[in-house]
Amino acid sequence: MIAVALQSSSMSVSVRSFAKINLGLRIGARRDDGFHELLTIYQTIRLHDIIRVTAARGSGIEIRCADTRVPKDESNTCYRIAEKVLQGLKAKARIVIEIEKRLPVQGGLGGASSNAVAAMAGIETALKKRLEANERMRIAAEVGSDLPLFLVGGTVLGLGRGEQVYPLEDFPATPGVVVTPEVGVSTPKAFAEWDRRVDLTPGLKPSFFPEANAAGQSRAAASTKNWMGASTGPHKTAGRHTGKLTVGEPFDRMIELGRELSAWLSECNSGAPLAVKSKRGRRENPLLGLVRTGIKNDFEHVVFSEYPELSEVKSALERAGARYASLSGSGSALYGLFASDEAARAAAASLRKQGWAAQATATITRRQYWKRAIQ
Repeated sequence: MIAVALQSSSMSVSVRSFAKINLGLRIGARRDDGFHELLTIYQTIRLHDIIRVTAARGSGIEIRCADTRVPKDESNTCYRIAEKVLQGLKAKARIVIEIEKRLPVQGGLGGASSNAVAAMAGIETALKKRLEANERMRIAAEVGSDLPLFLVGGTVLGLGRGEQVYPLEDFPATPGVVVTPEVGVSTPKAFAEWDRRVDLTPGLKPSFFPEANAAGQSRAAASTKNWMGASTGPHKTAGRHTGKLTVGEPFDRMIELGRELSAWLSECNSGAPLAVKSKRGRRENPLLGLVRTGIKNDFEHVVFSEYPELSEVKSALERAGARYASLSGSGSALYGLFASDEAARAAAASLRKQGWAAQATATITRRQYWKRAIQ
């Protein structure tokens, strides 16, 4: 392989590494490869880390972070993705990645995954070279299940083990509060406890997602490639499409997923349209209408019993006025959605007085996500 060396002495780039929350998360059957089938809607929010990438002449990758919980060796997602990006770009450079942590470690907000994608964008920008969009997606999926969502941003449907991502029409910006308890939740342990409980509790047995056959998986990959492969960079990728699901020919897996998603988002639990008029005659935020339909995070079944304080946080968010509160991912972070910025700020202040680490925030659209990423 011929590597292209950096021509200038050095180049530094700062990238905002945004967090995500999960608007519901359904855990399906365990697959032959050990992963579980998942159904979730990812939503990016304003809270973020800062990733600073410096590319200089030489070779090697160095990770710097003041947070002692963040690994600085080859196990770090930023390190792993930097190796693959340099290889994909056929470039030689010394890469230094500084991680300014503002998001919790093992918090369920996708911090490590978002950091890696931000590092990818920083390396590309610093070297002034771009990977093909489908290659970028492939590398992200190899490094971790929820990295691909951060190559899309905004409101994203996540399938498979979470790595199959499809842009959905963005929900409008919605105020929220994120609470980050000090406890860290291990996602592998949470899945293991879920499996144990499924075996013991018939009511928890997955009722969706037949095992994907090879043809279904290849078509899903192809449709993702078709969507991502249409542009030459992340900014163009994000802006080229309007959020409509891009799928090829119908196949059994997608039909089943469509049925499940339609049922999940149905009005059977609320008996009212998603967008209803408020007392003042204005239409309700459709995201706040959506959460009334009964979507939930299956991880709450196992995480709340193991960490009762997290259940207390959810109750505290609801008492503070959240229209909807939920665990994000496997936790430990929880979030609440509010009707206004003022309500979110007041709730965050109230929760902080109660001793919780709470921050007011808001969801961000796909366009906002990419516009604000590079500083």
